[in-house]
Amino acid sequence: MAQSLTGTLVDPLRQEIYPASFTWEGGKITVIDRLPASFGIDTGPFIQPGFIDAHVHVESSMLPPVEFARLAMPHGTVATVSDPHEIANVLGVAGVEYMLKNAKRSPFKFCFGAPSCVPATSFETAGATIDSDQIANLLKLPGITYLAEVMNFPAVVSGNPECLAKIANAQRLGLPIDGHAPGLRGPALATYVKAGISTDHECFLLDEALEKISLGMKILIREGSAAQNFKDLAPLLDKHWRECMFCSDDKHPDALLDGHINLLASRAVALGHDLLHVLYAACVHPVLHYQLPVGLLRVGDPADFILVEDLKDFRVLKTYINGIEVAREGISLSSFQESEPINQFVSHEKRPSDFAINAPSLTRQAPLPKAEAAVHQSHVIGVRDGQLITEDLLFPVTAINGKIYSDPARDLLKITVVNRYSESPPAMGLVHRVGLKRGAIASSVAHDSHNIVAIGVSDEELTIAVNSLMQAGGGICVVENREIHVLPLPIAGLMSDRPGAKVAEQYADLTRRARDLGSPLAAPFMTLSFLALLVIPTLKLSDLGLFDGKSFRFQNLLDPE
Repeated sequence: MAQSLTGTLVDPLRQEIYPASFTWEGGKITVIDRLPASFGIDTGPFIQPGFIDAHVHVESSMLPPVEFARLAMPHGTVATVSDPHEIANVLGVAGVEYMLKNAKRSPFKFCFGAPSCVPATSFETAGATIDSDQIANLLKLPGITYLAEVMNFPAVVSGNPECLAKIANAQRLGLPIDGHAPGLRGPALATYVKAGISTDHECFLLDEALEKISLGMKILIREGSAAQNFKDLAPLLDKHWRECMFCSDDKHPDALLDGHINLLASRAVALGHDLLHVLYAACVHPVLHYQLPVGLLRVGDPADFILVEDLKDFRVLKTYINGIEVAREGISLSSFQESEPINQFVSHEKRPSDFAINAPSLTRQAPLPKAEAAVHQSHVIGVRDGQLITEDLLFPVTAINGKIYSDPARDLLKITVVNRYSESPPAMGLVHRVGLKRGAIASSVAHDSHNIVAIGVSDEELTIAVNSLMQAGGGICVVENREIHVLPLPIAGLMSDRPGAKVAEQYADLTRRARDLGSPLAAPFMTLSFLALLVIPTLKLSDLGLFDGKSFRFQNLLDPE
């Protein structure tokens, strides 16, 4: 049965706004009649293409695809370009297949990539490996539309045969290849782009983005729960809007309840950027670049569109996918569906002594008497709020009886990464600017291998936090004294099987508790989850040790005396 609307049609593909009568039937647009100008272009409803998140890891919402969609559709999002490498690092190809199967239960248009970096590096322990032959098979599956971010840029630049074979698999099929190259510049960047990489979402400086655009790359302007680059990169929308898209990369559940790509569009327009240029980046460019099966308000296209109250705040009145209304006035019209847990988690409890940091005697002085202290220089992970990049800081630290402890007075805290796939000693380091004055926080969402990462003021609280997640089979938690608060994540230790609103509520509560412990971070658990991501400079921690993401090699915690 045909349905129709009359209103102001906003067409960012053709860069036009005009009054129109709009008809669809059988999920397709059948008629678009341009109306006389006397109807005006300032009256609603405003009919526009739906928003698209051009790069997101659905797993980081802590929700499976079907529930992620329920939270995203009321904000006018109709599709995502989704890299399932989080679950793939835990479960391999089976994890990707889980996401594809779960996504089919929603009308939302999930467009998944074949994860190119599982594991992300050889300097950590992941739960699985996906090689070039498996990539070739994944790229042939329905629902897989591109080669997901090639994070191991040193391997591309150095000509690693296995890495290049994965890229070649996508090139043979004419599929886009996503990039991930934070801070990469000059000849190395040129080599990376020449290999076939077409996008980057890791720019944090404007001149870096301009250099990448000059080489033909598309820039995804990212604003997520941890990495927030919109402010620095928004000027690209003036002259380079055809080379830009919007993405969240990682969006935690409480933030997804508040809004999605619609918030970036509103923010860009408020800054004075041209409306149609903004909507081209937010709605059109991802469809063209990734060849998505998403409509763009053309006759014969799928009837994917949204009705918005105005073209400033983009308050979404209704969302349609394939001609079916899926959300109205901020409410999803889909009901909650349970998702079956799937996991790989070897539980092995730890003791406080496992989290000791031993300091050798200083070689240039006589051994110290018992209970005396020695001062060492330590490499410390310097956190930057709102950024995935960190600093390599040198701090003097005091060893008491050969052991180094957290020093909350100087905001120097112990950080650990514990292998969740097999029994092994925890890796230890120190972190600055997390700000805890007491207690501990921990998470099994720890990009990209998703071992347990935890930060604590005392070894006892670190132990309780880690063991709590071991017992739960994954999740996030806050510990203060012996009071334990856990959000279980039984789907791969990454996602909940509960309704999104409840997950968001519990996550927000844990965030509040982490801040009550003293952390000033905007998103303490999101920041925590990236402190094990070795492919983002500078200093990170894997389950195998402290790692320098610039030189791509392990770093001693203590400088030799």
